[in-house]
Parts: sequence; C-alpha cells; structure tokens
Amino acid sequence: MERFRADGFDEFAAARWGALLHVARLLTGGDRQRAEDLVQEALVKLWFAWPRVAEQAPDAYVRQVLVRLAARSARRRWWGERPVDQLPDRPDPNDVSSVVAERSRLEAALALLPPRQRAAVVLRYCEDLPEAQVARALGCPVGTARSHASRGVARLRQILSDAVRPVG
Repeated sequence: MERFRADGFDEFAAARWGALLHVARLLTGGDRQRAEDLVQEALVKLWFAWPRVAEQAPDAYVRQVLVRLAARSARRRWWGERPVDQLPDRPDPNDVSSVVAERSRLEAALALLPPRQRAAVVLRYCEDLPEAQVARALGCPVGTARSHASRGVARLRQILSDAVRPVG
C-alpha cells in the first residue's frame, strides 16, 4: 500500500515545490516561513489523498488546500508584529534590486488584504487561473470569486497609491 501511495508523489512534490512556495508566499503576504509551513502541510494532506487525485488534478487539489490552509491560519493566529524595511533612498531604476523591492512592496500590500480577497487576487492574476477555477478553489460561486478579485485589486491600487505619496 505504501509503495502504491508513493508512486509519482515524490516527483510531483519535487517538481512543484517552487511554484507552490511562490503561491503560498503570496497568500501569506510575503512571509516565507509561514509559506513553507503551508506548503509542507498541503503536501502532507496531498500525500493522504494521492491515490484519489494522482490521475485527476493534483495541482488543483493542492492549490485548493493551500488557499484553505492560508485562510484558516490567518483567522487562527495573530500576526500583529511584522518587520518593516524602509530604505532611506529611492533605488536607481536600472538597479536590479528595485525589482526585488517592488515585489516586496506588492507582497506587503497583499498581506493587508482579507484572506479570501488575497487568495482570489493571487489565483486569478499571479497564477493566471480562469475565474471558474478560482471559484472552485475558494469554494464559492463564480460571481463571488469575481467580486473578491475585483475588490482585492481595487484595495491593492489604493494601498499602493497611498504608499507612493511624494514627500515635501
């Protein structure tokens, strides 16, 4: 039974680890440690369901598990203290580190969204999933998933525009 269960699971986990970590990191608002914990927990759940989902859609299954785990962890735990990194100077536009800073800024803005809006935005725009798959992953109607994504994007625009006010 154990050998049957493991057939293909190790390859799947190794091949998808980076992509799953990326999604989890976006779902957690950039917290790498929480993201790694989520991916590990999702892969444990996938391990037990592997015989059922291996031939069907393990990507969709593990993505849905990640979304649910991220939402549950956001409700359950207090993440009040967050380290903030404010650089005194604006980076040079030709500097590669500006890309990293912009990504960090987006992750921080994503962290301010409610969990379902964050999940909808990440799945729809970062993972480029169709609305029907986003709705399925969130466990809600397509219209609700569309609403979550729309409100999330509007809130992100507001957060990011508030952060870039000129000084002086």
